[in-house]
This record gives sequence, C-alpha cells and structure tokens, in this order.
Amino acid sequence: MSPEQAYNQWAAQYDTNANRTRDLEAGALRAALADVPAADVLEIGCGTGKNSGWLAARARRLVAVDFSAEMLARARAKVMAPHAAFVRADINAPWDFTDQPFDLVTFSLVLEHIENLDFVFGQARQKLRPGGRLYLGELHPFKQYSGSQARFDTAVGPTLVQCFSHHVSDFVLAARRHGLAVADVQEWFDDGDRTALPRILALVFTAVG
Repeated sequence: MSPEQAYNQWAAQYDTNANRTRDLEAGALRAALADVPAADVLEIGCGTGKNSGWLAARARRLVAVDFSAEMLARARAKVMAPHAAFVRADINAPWDFTDQPFDLVTFSLVLEHIENLDFVFGQARQKLRPGGRLYLGELHPFKQYSGSQARFDTAVGPTLVQCFSHHVSDFVLAARRHGLAVADVQEWFDDGDRTALPRILALVFTAVG
C-alpha cells in the first residue's frame, strides 16, 4: 500500500498501538539533538506529532510536514503553539512549501518510504543554513534485511507500507554529494541489548560550505 494511503488508515491507531520502532526513534531523536541549536526547525514526516511538541518547545519556529492528511490532523490537535505550522506536502516533489532557511531539518522514519535519496537530500540541503544540522532516524537496514518493515494491523489482517531498502552507505554518500558531512552515528537496540540486531539508525549531518 502506498505510504499516503497507509498512514491515513494507520493514523487512528498510530499513537495507541504497540510500536517499538516509533518509541525508540523518539528517544533517539531527543538524545541526538539534545545539544543541537535549533532556532528554526523543518520537521519532515511529523506524523501524529510524536516529536513535534518536543521540537516546538526548543524552536523559535517549527514547520512540520507530512504527506498524510489524517496524521497531520492529529499533530495539529496535539501541538497548537503559535510558532508551529503544519503543512501537507509530497517531499518527492520540489520543496516549495517554504522559502525560508532552517537551522535543523529532521527526518523520522521517512526515508524507508523514499526511493530517490539524492533528490530529498538535495532539497533538504537547500533549506539548511551553512553549519545547520540534518537528523535522520530510520528503521535500521539490518532490521530491513531480516524482513522488518512498516506495518499495522486491521480487521482484515496486517497492512504493509511500501518501503525501499537503503544501506548505511546510501545515506552517507547521498548526504555527502549534497554538502552534508557526518557529525554523529548512533545505533539503538531494543532494551539496550547490543547482542541483538539494532532497531534504529540515527545519523546527524552538518551542512558545510
């Protein structure tokens, strides 16, 4: 199922169903960005706002973007700060939903649904001020190799969301091609068990030049 269709359906239960990937990525984002200046923030893939409130509390301005109208409706209901704007947009198309620069761009569980990383990294870099940061938190490629992917249960059975496999080097090299240098790499494990497959890959890049 396409991401837009799937997340519109998933929205009603997204905050209440058991979801280790959702919860662990939220922790990864907070840890990775705890000391990162973030006056103006562009949040890509805000979903139901699981990270939006935390980002808005630290930001002078937050623009939160998602493709799913149903997810956005829930995010808007959670985060009503006057400096937070919620925008529906397809990040596979040119990012004309804002023309202002940002100190921080975040991707949370988004890029597994994106086939062309180069385009997205290029658009993100155009929105970043020099020295700005880009965070991405993704289902770890090792989990994808083992068969994990975004899914949720419905009355007729599990629904799988369209996903694409990207290797760690795919993220790093696509970022590098667009003037983004690796600043931090972290892997997050269920219950902190480093003998198991990591669940979340968290990368932070710096905009150079």
